[in-house]
Amino acid sequence: MTNTDVAVIILSWNGSSYLKTFLPSVVEHTPKELARIIIADNGSTDDSAEVVNKIQEVEWLPLNHNYGFSEGYNQAISKVKAKWIVLLNQDVEVSAGWLENLISFAESNPKLGACQPKIISLNQRSHFEYAGAAGGFLDKYGYPFCRGRIFDTIEEDKGQYNCATEIAWASGACLLVNREAYIKAGGLDPDFFAHMEEIDLCWRLKNMGLQVWYTPESTIFHLGGGSLPKGNPKKTYLNFRNSLMMLYKNLPANKRAEIIFKRLLIDHIAAYRSLFIGNTKEFKAIAKAHFHFLFKSGTWKKKQNQKSTTDYLNLTGFYNGSIVWKYFIQGKKVFTEIVLKQ
Repeated sequence: MTNTDVAVIILSWNGSSYLKTFLPSVVEHTPKELARIIIADNGSTDDSAEVVNKIQEVEWLPLNHNYGFSEGYNQAISKVKAKWIVLLNQDVEVSAGWLENLISFAESNPKLGACQPKIISLNQRSHFEYAGAAGGFLDKYGYPFCRGRIFDTIEEDKGQYNCATEIAWASGACLLVNREAYIKAGGLDPDFFAHMEEIDLCWRLKNMGLQVWYTPESTIFHLGGGSLPKGNPKKTYLNFRNSLMMLYKNLPANKRAEIIFKRLLIDHIAAYRSLFIGNTKEFKAIAKAHFHFLFKSGTWKKKQNQKSTTDYLNLTGFYNGSIVWKYFIQGKKVFTEIVLKQ
């Protein structure tokens, strides 16, 4: 492999402080003969350009304005030619061998469309990080969870997930993707703007017959919450709205109405639970997400995979049950208590 075959793209927006903190580790642990490092900038108004231009090993790719996460990466990837693209968050610290191990694993799996490394919390390095942990799964109703993280329960990394595993989705915090497959699948959906877009992409890759993997030989450390922190009403809105959009797009036609109806009911329970405990902002965010999904669908409704007859529950990484029921009603807090054979 040469650096024309691999490109590490970091999408940034007014991320000067992140670049100063995290870019040095990427430069140090990314062999220049293996990959290009590219900062795709979403129209920053801070001194990001000056920071990057001082580092000889890093390329600057201006995108002129803020496209958001999804379209920002689509724009960047359309301009960068390479077999493998790594979408890397600007708040990630990488470790020695992180990229070599990802590429080696990908090259040895001809059906691989995407994969992710082990993602550890930067601030609590004994534990997994919320956004991706040891690989992503989806329950029957489209709720995402991870090996190592179920809702707010985050496990300590004791080596319990030190085996490569085919998963439902790989985290956008560090996502290695085959560029040709990425483009064929349609890239990240710009209507999502941010949140859940990588899960939607991975589902489309799996519907194409490709695989998504977690490989623990590669480790990164993620700060998390850099763009929208946990509990932010906009983040809640995007997560709930985008999850419904994802279901509408990817479910087979014969399952779509039933699953979305049940998902809406579960969301309503979550909304009224928020209202009951006094979190009116979260209640309003969920209500807004449902309103926009039901009545302001825009053009994305045309994107559903009408030809898909794949039983999504037969795809690896999909759990035929409700993670909400298991976690909140039955009190199952750890991945291995819920999904026994993964």
